[in-house]
Amino acid sequence: MAQKFGNARWVKEGYFDNRTAGVVVGQVTLAALGVVDFCLSGNLTGEISGKVIQFCNPKFLDDPYAGELLYDFATPQLGKVSLFSFDPHPLLSAHPYFEWFSLDQQHYRIELEPVDAWVVTESDWESIVTASQRIHENLVPSLSASAS
Repeated sequence: MAQKFGNARWVKEGYFDNRTAGVVVGQVTLAALGVVDFCLSGNLTGEISGKVIQFCNPKFLDDPYAGELLYDFATPQLGKVSLFSFDPHPLLSAHPYFEWFSLDQQHYRIELEPVDAWVVTESDWESIVTASQRIHENLVPSLSASAS
């Protein structure tokens, strides 16, 4: 079963950057853990493929109980994209859906309301470029080494 982060209540905000084909880097702020760097093999899909997306969850709850359930959540988070989309299934209403597997095959999923995530325009990339470059330089080699 996938960890859903308290039905997304434990997900505060973050971004995913797929400007480099085959790699998604980003940061997510989680209850009890704070900011977590992400480096995943794969791509965003559909209309968000190759783009930078941001999200902010107005339902965030900084719940101390989150730490008990997320104690083994790897930081930084390395793994593989399963499905990152704003329209994950034709029979469901469109909504941000981020699903991945960690290197140790833990299954994670974040689902948000449609208004809680957006594509970042190039003029607004400045706020994430430095962090994305640092994550890419530091973590892509680890991700590549684990694939071999």
